[in-house]
Formats: sequence, C-alpha cells, structure tokens
Amino acid sequence: MAIIETGNGKLYWQQGREKMLIEPWGRHSLRVRVSRNSCIDQAENWALLPQEEQAGAVVSRDEAQGSVSIQNGNIRATIDRHGYLAFYNQDGKELLREYWRNRNDLSEYCVPLNYNARQLKPIIGGDWKLTAYFEAYDDERLYGLGQYQEKQLNRKGLTLELAQRNSQASIPFLLSSRGYGFLWNNPALGRVTLGLNRTEWVADSTKQLDYWITAGDTPAQIEENYSAVTGRVPMMRDDVMGFWQCKLRYRNQEELLAVARKYKELGVPLDVIVIDFFHWTKQGEWKFDPACWPDPEAMIRELNQMGTKLMVSVWPTVDIASENHAELAQMGGLIQPDHGNLYGTFMGYTTYFDSTHPQARELVWNRSKQNYFDKGVDLFWLDEAEPETAANDMENVRFHIGPGAQVANIYPFFYTKAYYDGMTQAGMDKVINLVRCAWAGSQRFGALLWSGDVYSCWRTLREQLCAGLSASVSGIPWWTCDIGGFLAGRTDDPKFHELFIRWFELGAFLPVFRLHGERLPHWPNESMVYKAPNGDLQFGTGADNEIWSYGEKNLEICKKYIFLRDQLRPYVKKTMEQAHEQGAPVMRPLFYAYPQDAKAWEVEDSYLFGDDILVAPVMEEGAVQRPVYLPQGETWREVATGKRFEGGQWVQAEAPLEVIPLFVREGSQVEL
Repeated sequence: MAIIETGNGKLYWQQGREKMLIEPWGRHSLRVRVSRNSCIDQAENWALLPQEEQAGAVVSRDEAQGSVSIQNGNIRATIDRHGYLAFYNQDGKELLREYWRNRNDLSEYCVPLNYNARQLKPIIGGDWKLTAYFEAYDDERLYGLGQYQEKQLNRKGLTLELAQRNSQASIPFLLSSRGYGFLWNNPALGRVTLGLNRTEWVADSTKQLDYWITAGDTPAQIEENYSAVTGRVPMMRDDVMGFWQCKLRYRNQEELLAVARKYKELGVPLDVIVIDFFHWTKQGEWKFDPACWPDPEAMIRELNQMGTKLMVSVWPTVDIASENHAELAQMGGLIQPDHGNLYGTFMGYTTYFDSTHPQARELVWNRSKQNYFDKGVDLFWLDEAEPETAANDMENVRFHIGPGAQVANIYPFFYTKAYYDGMTQAGMDKVINLVRCAWAGSQRFGALLWSGDVYSCWRTLREQLCAGLSASVSGIPWWTCDIGGFLAGRTDDPKFHELFIRWFELGAFLPVFRLHGERLPHWPNESMVYKAPNGDLQFGTGADNEIWSYGEKNLEICKKYIFLRDQLRPYVKKTMEQAHEQGAPVMRPLFYAYPQDAKAWEVEDSYLFGDDILVAPVMEEGAVQRPVYLPQGETWREVATGKRFEGGQWVQAEAPLEVIPLFVREGSQVEL
C-alpha cells in the first residue's frame, strides 16, 4: 500500500524505497522528483529558478479508483493505484503518460514484460543509472533538445546524445505538438530516444529523477511558461543588433583597426569587430599580449568613435606555466581526472578552470575585469565552453559539484554565469556574451549561442537552420553561426563564393548577424601553427574574410544585406523585447505562430524572423528558385516582387544569387 501525503499544494508518494514528490513550479506546470535514497534531494534546482510557495494547486483523491491527483492551473498529474503517472490538460486530454508494461495493469493492457517506467538501477559502489520511459504517440511531433548537427527539425524517431561537444549543445527541453513542454532537469551524461514505440531518457549516473512539465494551448504559451521558470534573456543592447565582423584571426592592433577603418571609409555600418584567440600572453592569463596589442584603450576609443564595439575571445584553458595556474590549483579550481592526466598540449600544457567552483569563477572574472573590462571591453566570446578536453571523456572528469558523469552538461551554464555575474555587479544591465555551448537556463546569463566550428559546405548550411530553430525552441533566443562555415572555405574559390553569399543572406535574418571563418590558405604558410624566426611557436591567421574579400559583385550583395539589417533595427529591437519580456524565440518555426495550420508543423526549411517576416533561405547549390509554404490565415507580400499571396498554399519564389526569398505579413509595419 502506497504512502500518500499532501500539504502546501504538494503531493508526496512512497512505495517501498521509491519516493516521489510532485509540486507546482510556475504557471500551469509541475516538477517531478523520484528517489530511491533515504530522502529526496530538494537542495539542487539545476536549470530551474527557485519558486515561492504557490497557492492554487489542488491535491485530490479518488478512493474508488485508488488514485491521487495534483492540479496546477491547466495541468493535472494523476498517480493510479499501481503508481503509474500520467499528465492531462484542463480539458482532460492526456498529454503524456509513463510507459509501463507489466501484469499488474489489469485495467488496461496486461503484458508480462515487467517494464517499469521509472528505473533507478544501482551502480555498484556509486549512485544510480536512471532510465525513464514514456509512451509514444502516433500523432506527436517533438521539437527542441538544443543544437545538434542534424537535418531533422522534428526530433521524433531520433536518438540524441545528452552531452556537450564542439557544435553540439545539449539543452534537454522538448516542445510537443500535443500541447506540453518537458524539461529533463538533469545535467548528467546520457541519451534520449524519441522512438515510435516509446520515449526513453537515460542518465548514466545520477542521484534521482528530476523533470518539469508544462501545459499550453499554443507553442507560444509553452515557451512563455518555460522561460518564466528557467529565466529570460536580458534586453539586447541597441549597439550590437547590426553587423559583426570576425575572422581567424586579427594578429595585432593595427591589423584590426585597418579593417574597421575600411568599413568606415566604405560607409558600411559595423556594430562589432572581434579579436579571436591567441591574442593573449599564455592561456589562463586572460590579458592582451602587449607585443601585439600595445595600447588597447586607445584602440577601443578609436573603435567607439567609429560606432564599432570590440569583442574579445577568452578561453577557459589554463597553462601550467601561466601566472594563475598555481592559485587555481591550490583552491581546487581546476577540473580533475579520476584517472590519469587531463592536461592537453594545444599551444601549451593546459587544463580547464572548473566553472562549477564559485571561487574559480570569481578569479577568472577578476582577471578578465582587470585586463579587459576596465580597459573598455564589455563583450566577451566564451569559447571552448563544453569544455573540449582532448578525448571528450567527461566520465573521467571530477568537478567541484560532482563527477562528470552526473554534472558535466552544466559546465557552459556556469561558465556564462561567471561573466554575467561579474558584469552585472560592475553595473551592466544588458549583458550579451558569445558562447560555444549552452545548457537549459543559460539564456538568463546573456548567452548568445553559436554553432561551433562547422564545415563550409551546403549540407552544413542546411543543418544550421535546423540547429538554430531547435536551439530557439529549447529556450535560447539568441543564436548565430559562422557565416560561410568555419572550416575549409577558400576565399579564392568561386564555388565557395556562392555558398558564402547564400549563408550571408541567411545571416542577415539571424538573431545576431556575424561573419566568421578560418578561410584558406593560412598565412604565412599552409600550416596553422608555425615557428617564428626567433623559434617561438606562433598561431597563424586565415585568409582574408571581410566583405570585400570575395570580389566586387559579392561585395555589393553583402552591402545590400548589411544596409537591410540596419534598416530593420526598430523591428529587431521589438523582436528582442518579446524575447526579453515573454521568452519568445527570435527565430520561430512556422508552427510557433500558426499552430492550427497542420502543414506549418511539417515545414522545416523556412521560418519566421519575429512576428512578420517569413525567411526562406536558399540552401542548394545552383538553385535560383525554391518552393515556399505560406501559413494560413494571412496575406503575404513577396519582398522581391511585391506580389501578394493568400496563405495556406505553396508558391514558387524566384531567387537569383542576390535574393533570399522573403515574405512580409500583410498589415504589419515592416517596410522592405
């Protein structure tokens, strides 16, 4: 017989050693925790913000059925007499049910498989391997889960690793077409399988089951509920909403200023220019190398006078010979191996600072403040945020807050928090920092996620659209990618020019419009790393990657879209206000705004940029037209031709190289 306790609008259930706590957590939402330990751990909230005691949740019993329920607004959870858990909306529609298959379920579907939906299996000498099963529904479509290099926007049928990698950001939130959102509130390594027969979440090592679920009549309501409990992005700064220039890499102060001056001479607005990696003395010293950057304050003053802000790349790597290594090591502020040695040999003998360690975060920020922020740098590029150890062997890493198998996925969350906390304490209220990885809740620390060191090819371009939309659905409104891809693009290759221009056109309609790339050939030779005449190991630079690097014709196309983005500043600002105030994505799948249009749930190659602009990028080599689906209930104006079309149909859009198909919703205030 189960033990059931109620009080303060919470439901506690216990049968044998298994204990379950269900409680309201935000509007129309519930948090579920299950443990086989002596008690349920209620100290750690992971991605979720703390919640005040919420009035209004109702706990009730059905003695005849032997069940107990808890309802919070439009969501209700019911535990039946066998301990099986299901969730319903305000109309009684089943949203999600645990997957049980055993002979006890006499009332519905009796099979002797003995599949229990909540499996906490002991790890000898350790904690638990967790598997949670849920029913699969034939009519369900699932979106989100963060950023993966996959082409499928609908995640149904996929198996995805729950782990952070270069170009992969595991953000374990799903939005369902059945009207619910689901957050796997667990930073452990594992996997999720969204099978046709069942859904399966796995944590390789953990202390307990922890997830959050919400109900909403529309995707917008679900996203609003989710962002309210994980945090919303700050308001984006006005001075970074335009074009960003970056390359691998500007080697010194004069080289960078020459590029900024040329943009000024051309009359092309440049919001941000970026100093990439290895501008520092040693990894883990977080300061300019004075040999190459002798007067950063003067450089920043000149950039500001031109209307351009400076962003500087920082890494979490710490060289054993750096001035901060000993202090970080002494405080326990470096990641540790359970076996062997974690030090790598990329341009030094390095490991990573432990972002989960509060004092280590404080030290890293204090050095960054002294050497960058106090000199005028207030935009940081937080690279290597996974962190990317040599073997990506997070199971072998021990963090301040626990073993890597249990907590590794939260590293980028705390890395971003280190800079957010420091910058807000220094008086900033609009923090935005570029970061190569993210976890649920990272957005509240001003995280601008980008898709990592992706390859320069047409397939990758297609995958970036899916990656950006999936990250946006997962609660990260600020997303971008390297225009042109990062790896293997050649500035002198006309075939690459076409890919570059199509990517550039898409970039103009991303939350952040940012040009970056390694670009071949390297200088001073084809080797990225080389020995200088004095014998020191030096990092080279890629070929030119400015808008004038691709010929006059392509320069004019790039200028067209930079000026177009500048023209859209009021619209972009309005869209960023929606992200800040409501948690609305900036990039939106069509179903987000048109959930009643069944076809809108199927479209995966176009999207909405804010409320009113439908973007249909060209992502096939040689294509000069493409089909575009226009959602029902609107009249749409094609920007390139001025033609008007009723929604609910496919149209053929002409797309010569200089045109990305754009459609504006009739009745909007957008002038394009």
